[in-house]
Amino acid sequence: MFKNTDNNRTRLAYITFICLLVISLIGCSSAPNPSINEVGKSDSSEPQKGGTLTIAEVEEPDTLDPHKTSMGTGNIISGYMGGSLFTFDPFTNELQPYLAESYTASEDGKTITFKIRTGVKFHDGTPLTAATFKATYERALAPETASPVAVQSLQGVKSISAPDDTTLIFHLDQPTAPLFALLTFDGYTQPLSMDAIQKYGKEYGRNPVGIGPWKFESWKTGEAITMVRNEEFNWGFPYAENKGAPRPDKLVIKFIKDNQILMAALDSGTIDIATLSGKEAKKYKNNDKFTIIEGTAPNMVELAMNLENEFLKDIHVRKAINLAINKEAIIQADLQGEGVPVHGPLPAMMFGYDPAVEQYGYKYNVEEAKKMLEASGWKENAQGIREKDGKTLHLSLITYAASSGNQLIQSMLKEIGIDVEIKMLEVAVSGEQASKGAFDLYLTAWGDVDPDMLYLLMHSSQMDGGLNYGRMNNKELDTLLEKGRTTMNMEERKKIYADIQKMGVEQAYKVPLYTQKIYRVVNNRVQGAKPNPMGKLSVYDMWIKQ
Repeated sequence: MFKNTDNNRTRLAYITFICLLVISLIGCSSAPNPSINEVGKSDSSEPQKGGTLTIAEVEEPDTLDPHKTSMGTGNIISGYMGGSLFTFDPFTNELQPYLAESYTASEDGKTITFKIRTGVKFHDGTPLTAATFKATYERALAPETASPVAVQSLQGVKSISAPDDTTLIFHLDQPTAPLFALLTFDGYTQPLSMDAIQKYGKEYGRNPVGIGPWKFESWKTGEAITMVRNEEFNWGFPYAENKGAPRPDKLVIKFIKDNQILMAALDSGTIDIATLSGKEAKKYKNNDKFTIIEGTAPNMVELAMNLENEFLKDIHVRKAINLAINKEAIIQADLQGEGVPVHGPLPAMMFGYDPAVEQYGYKYNVEEAKKMLEASGWKENAQGIREKDGKTLHLSLITYAASSGNQLIQSMLKEIGIDVEIKMLEVAVSGEQASKGAFDLYLTAWGDVDPDMLYLLMHSSQMDGGLNYGRMNNKELDTLLEKGRTTMNMEERKKIYADIQKMGVEQAYKVPLYTQKIYRVVNNRVQGAKPNPMGKLSVYDMWIKQ
């Protein structure tokens, strides 16, 4: 059986971070979707050089050494100074080579050869070569580095070679299809200057040296990190119009934890760009001084069902639960109506998503749900709760996020005769309970850059201590999930994940709920801010109107 458990564990740190990030957003509201005409109110003048672009972040990173941080903000900020072998086009969501000009895979999928872009230099003048990547990734993989997240992007890599300056070769334990998507992190997987690491030693995290459009200038703890334009940068991203050096003189990342202070800074012009909840972003929607960039990320909130529960073993009960959940009502309650419903195991912005799921996925239908329970022998008692063989259809729902949606799920299931008890637990406790299968229903969330995440969520090898909370144990599903992570042909891989989505819906393993929208509010003195489906900040074409 294809388990690869060591590599699975390395991904858990990043995945757990994403899960906590996504579900912590439950209860935030969303603003109406702006039209393209409302976004990027650029005038007809030519882009100008100069000025300072200031972006607010809630969290300050612990370090800018990408091999030493587990914080998302560490990846984001060091990413402005870095680059990756591959990149996701935020406008098309397509995977494209970047610092790797091209790649080839051997017939058995165990050898990946990258052709490294030439003419790229680090901020200290050191040329970028295949040997640089080799040294960088060997550092990330080394046990003494104790990398909490960067190492997960190199899953399956057994050894690395660099026979010449432009040839980088990965030797894998087995074909690893998610590898390419995992090599898109501009921060975590960027090449590092070994000269700079040797020079600064343990202080490298405060003195980063990258190859990106921005060069590190200073870090004032508790206040801001400042970067300056890399004048020599001329290897722009494939999706950017500007292939050369950034237009602003400086990029400042200002740390503001309090949302009221953050919005005051946005209003006063102290900062140019902030990420806000939908409720907060609504204030700026019809304001001519600001632009809202809205999008959705590849993440989702879902209701896990424990298949080892005596009642949930019955597929009719699981299907009835899916039919009884009004996702639009939950989105209205948790997100003021502006989330995006999810219909199957994958969110819409992820590679491999099959739009057909929107047609065959469960539609809200209370009467059909009741009929399904009746047909399975569940009859209502005097209190309106279903009974069968002397047992009452009672389930507990564990969660660590207080939201109106919890109570809605409870009332929706009661409407079809299922008694649900909500149990609020601490984050760590709920995760521990879920990983042991000590629950009936569990409100959870996840996000990733590749559909291989479904291996961790659904493969039988991940039941004990892993993320297969629902304890799915289906050999046919296992085989598909194994093929999904070892099939290197992208079109074949899409078909595999289409089959996985179909099976997930047919077996009603869980209840997919929604994806949270992302809102970036941009001061219109910043020109060139462009809408994209993922709501990413593509700063490379931005310039400051003087």
